[in-house]
Amino acid sequence: MARSKSSNRWMQEHFDDEYVKMAQVQGYRSRAVFKLKEINEKDNLIKNGMNIVDLGAAPGGWSQLARQLMGEKGQLIALDILPIDPLEGVTTILGDFREESVLDALYVQLAGAPIHLIMSDMAPNMSGNKATDQARSIYLGELALDMAKTVLAKQGTFLVKLFQGEGFEAFHKEVQAVFTQVTIRKPKASRPRSNEVYILAKGYRA
Repeated sequence: MARSKSSNRWMQEHFDDEYVKMAQVQGYRSRAVFKLKEINEKDNLIKNGMNIVDLGAAPGGWSQLARQLMGEKGQLIALDILPIDPLEGVTTILGDFREESVLDALYVQLAGAPIHLIMSDMAPNMSGNKATDQARSIYLGELALDMAKTVLAKQGTFLVKLFQGEGFEAFHKEVQAVFTQVTIRKPKASRPRSNEVYILAKGYRA
């Protein structure tokens, strides 16, 4: 099947992308690593010995970087419905985190240890319909926030990707209601024409 012009353009942009090339040279699994890297440098997100949950983690770029930043102590648990190639020091749970069995597996792995950071770089499979894609983006954000409300420790941190548009402000306010400090970040590695941003929330009120 022939690719559409927009698909061909995306492929060309992808292979010309400086962050794609940097990820390949530095051995990272995705260009998204540099988004997390910039946010971490600005906001001191990941600390030694933290326990971290990475939602929708495949292919594992964020987990790969976070494991390096947090040192040898602490647990990093990557959740996804897609398989993730093994990463040293990262526990992978395959499945939908909305399901009780996946949550149970997470609790077993933590063995009572608190979760200090939940991060989500999840994005919907793009349909090309802006309204549909926006609604799906907000829905994924809501799922991630529900997970944070369920398992995050008091004063914990939440980082989530969202698309700006319908429903964004309401979601932003929902996050502000349960965290003491909420900021919006647009890393340089986010493509300029993309309306993706990251909501960074610190100080979970629990």
